[in-house]
Amino acid sequence: MTSGPLSGVKVLEIAGIGPGPFCAMMLADMGADVVRVDRAQSVLGGDPDNPPADVLNRGRRSIGLDLKKPEGVEALLELVERADALLEGFRPGVAERLGFGPEVCLARNPRLVYGRMTGWGQDGPYAQMAGHDINYIALAGALWPIGRSGERPLPPLNLVGDFGGGGMLLAFGLVCGLLEARTSGQGQVVDAAMVDGAAVLMTMFHAFRAMGIWEDERGTNLLDTGAHFYEVYETSDGKYVSVGAIERQFYEELLRLTGLDQVDDLPHQNDKAQWPVMKERLAELFRTRTRDEWCELLEGSDACFAPVLSMGEAPEHPHNHHRRTFVTRNGVVQPAPAPRFSRTPGDVQRPPSFPGQHTDEVLAEWGAGAERIAALRAAGAIA
Repeated sequence: MTSGPLSGVKVLEIAGIGPGPFCAMMLADMGADVVRVDRAQSVLGGDPDNPPADVLNRGRRSIGLDLKKPEGVEALLELVERADALLEGFRPGVAERLGFGPEVCLARNPRLVYGRMTGWGQDGPYAQMAGHDINYIALAGALWPIGRSGERPLPPLNLVGDFGGGGMLLAFGLVCGLLEARTSGQGQVVDAAMVDGAAVLMTMFHAFRAMGIWEDERGTNLLDTGAHFYEVYETSDGKYVSVGAIERQFYEELLRLTGLDQVDDLPHQNDKAQWPVMKERLAELFRTRTRDEWCELLEGSDACFAPVLSMGEAPEHPHNHHRRTFVTRNGVVQPAPAPRFSRTPGDVQRPPSFPGQHTDEVLAEWGAGAERIAALRAAGAIA
């Protein structure tokens, strides 16, 4: 039995990469019974006692279906009849051609919330083009501002498009659709496009631009490394610290603790003409001590400071350790489910599955009898 605020919700995930699996992981972490539909051809077997290390696939069971066979599509539609939601990440029109588009699925289950994850969206001039995170955030205007002054835009991993503007957006959309369906008794289609999601993430910066406090020249603004008080600095041991002392009282605390408040010719914090000079001054200052020495001085204060940790270091930091921000399951260190719930906490419900590992189990649990399962296997529709 799963635990979490989505316990009891049944979701079908048509296997894909990136944002789709991330969405499914978010739902599974919160207790939804998510079944990943893998290609029957990908089923190679494996030892359940030694699960795969791909924790993006944690929390759900897997069945193997051949969706190029009519019998495989019919098996999927029988599962759709018992599902609350379905999510897929094909190009527009592919699910329809395979026989399980929204119209077909909603005819079988009018309460179904049908989630569609794409980069460009279901329509528009770019809709049928291939692309990846970097392309979607570029078109959304989210890539342009990221980077230092005088340098080209810097892709922020694939966090903004695939995950923040994609998978998390779809998870939010699906939960919204599920809540509405409880009232109306009707399902609907959720069109989650990464270009839309990345644009939404930029809302505050569009507001800043409209207010006249943000310029299109990257690396010259408050939050894009233009300001000396919102920057990453190297320490004497080749490591890094972060400073984000935006508010005046926090900036004054940073100056006090670093001794810069004793400097006679210190310019005003928001004198943009002096930001480059102050940045050099702070860079020189932070190079005088190790990262640990700066932590000893600044941690626990209101200077808006934190050490810049590697992926290997982050799980070991005392704060993250106290919060259980990371957990270790089956020998793999991984981020813990978030956010936290006081009464119905989520959890890593199960380790990642091998493709097709739970085919018979899920089909039986979702209503297929032994004869039906045998017939599907004889037709080559299931793994």
